[in-house]
Amino acid sequence: MRIKYSLALTACVGLLAGCSSGGVDAVPEAALAAPLSQSTAAASVAEPVTCEEEFLQSLSLRHKLAQLLTVGVTGTADAVRVVRDEQIGGIFIGSWTDRSLLANREVAQVASESRLPLMVTIDEEGGRVSRAEYLLGPEPSARQTAATMTEEQTYQMALERGRGLKELGVTVNFAPDVDVSSQPDNSVIGDRSYSDDPDVVTRYAGAYARGMRDAGILPVIKHFPGHGSASGDSHTGAVTTPPLDELRTKDLIPFRDLGPTGVGVMLGHLEVPGLTAPGIPASISPDAVALLRDGSGYGAAPFTGPIFTDDLSGMKAISDRYDIAEAVEIALESGVDVALWLTNDDVPRVLDHLESVVESGKLPQQRIDDAVLTVARAKGALGC
Repeated sequence: MRIKYSLALTACVGLLAGCSSGGVDAVPEAALAAPLSQSTAAASVAEPVTCEEEFLQSLSLRHKLAQLLTVGVTGTADAVRVVRDEQIGGIFIGSWTDRSLLANREVAQVASESRLPLMVTIDEEGGRVSRAEYLLGPEPSARQTAATMTEEQTYQMALERGRGLKELGVTVNFAPDVDVSSQPDNSVIGDRSYSDDPDVVTRYAGAYARGMRDAGILPVIKHFPGHGSASGDSHTGAVTTPPLDELRTKDLIPFRDLGPTGVGVMLGHLEVPGLTAPGIPASISPDAVALLRDGSGYGAAPFTGPIFTDDLSGMKAISDRYDIAEAVEIALESGVDVALWLTNDDVPRVLDHLESVVESGKLPQQRIDDAVLTVARAKGALGC
C-alpha cells in the first residue's frame, strides 16, 4: 500500500462508495427501496449524507477508537500484527525499534495491513534526538543550527531530511521542538531548543517545519504550552512550568505564530499554574486543550490540526499516576486527538476499555467522531 500523507485521497480510501469531493452522496439504499405513502411522497427528500458522515458510518466504534492510537513497535512483525489485528491509526518508530524496519524498507508491508492510511511517526529532531541517523547521516541540534546556519539553510536541510524520511515510509515527524530555553545543552530540553529568544525559535522552527511539509511529512511542534523554563524532567517525575501569564510573554509565542502553518501539536506532561488543575499535566488537561483549540487565551488563531499527547507509558509524570487505559481515556476526554505510547501489548485492553466508556456515555461519541475526522484529514483519508 503506497502511503499518501499530505495529499488528500481522491476517494475515501476505497471504503466509501459514492463519496465525492463535493460531499453529496446517494440516499441510503434501504430508503430508496421503501414504498412511499401519500404523506411521505409529499415530504421533502431525505437530507443527503455528507462525505464525512459516510466516512464515519463506514467505521465501527472500535475502528474509530483505534484510529486515535499511535503506539511504539519493536519491529516489522510486531507492527504488522497490531495494525492487522486492531487497525490502529499509527505506529511509532523509537530508538528500540529493530533497524531493519526502516533499513529494509519494510514500512510498506506494515501499511498494507491498514484499511486507512497509516501514520508512521518518528522523533527526528537532529542532534541527540535522531532515530534515522544511521541511514540518513547526522544532523546538527536545534541550538547548533540556529547558531551556525541561516533560515534558508535550515529549510533546505529539513527538506532533504524530510525527503529521506518519506523514502523510508515515515509520514509524521515529532519535530521541531519549539521550546524556548537557555538550559545547558545536555539538560532535558537544552540543545533541542533553537534559542532562549522566542523570535529566533519561531523563525528557525518555522523554516524546519516548512521543509518537512514540503517533503510530504507532517511536522509536529512540541511541547505545548512550553517546556523550556520548566523544572524537572517528565521522564522521571512531575514537571512544573512558570505561571501561564509568564508563558504568554515567551514560551507560547512560537505556538501562537506557527499553529496556523499546517502543523500538528504535541502536548507536554507539564503542570501549569493558572491553567491546569493541580496534579493534571497539560497532556491530559481539558484546560490546556481548550487554550490551544481556542487560541484567544494567548493571542493565537484557533488551532484546527491534530493534537498529540507525549508518551503516556514511559514517562513517570503520567505512568506513576495512571494505568495506560485510564491515561488514554482521560486524554481523549480532554480533547486530544491522538494518544501516544511506546508499546502495543496493551492495545486490545485499551480498546476494550474505551469501547465500554463510550457505550456508557462517559466518553461522548461526538468527541470520538470529531477526533477521528481531525486525524483523517491530517493523513489524507478524506476526499472531501
